[in-house]
Amino acid sequence: MRKAALGRKKFLFVGHEVAGENLAGLYALVATCEANQVNPEAYLEDVLLRVQTYPNSRIGELLPHEWKRRRAADPPDSRLQPSL
Repeated sequence: MRKAALGRKKFLFVGHEVAGENLAGLYALVATCEANQVNPEAYLEDVLLRVQTYPNSRIGELLPHEWKRRRAADPPDSRLQPSL
């Protein structure tokens, strides 16, 4: 929570109440990544590309803990290797 405390005064000036709620959601997502030992940048880079086309019935697979588990089972580098 130290990161949130450092920006507390700045959070008053996010522009709009909805923007503040969005920022709070983003901070919660980053905190969840850190709690699950997931790199937030790698997670967001991957998930933001997938979320638009991902079926709603499987959206839970994109949560940080599930993303980490699936990523360990199928590392991204393995998909880049040509099949012989």
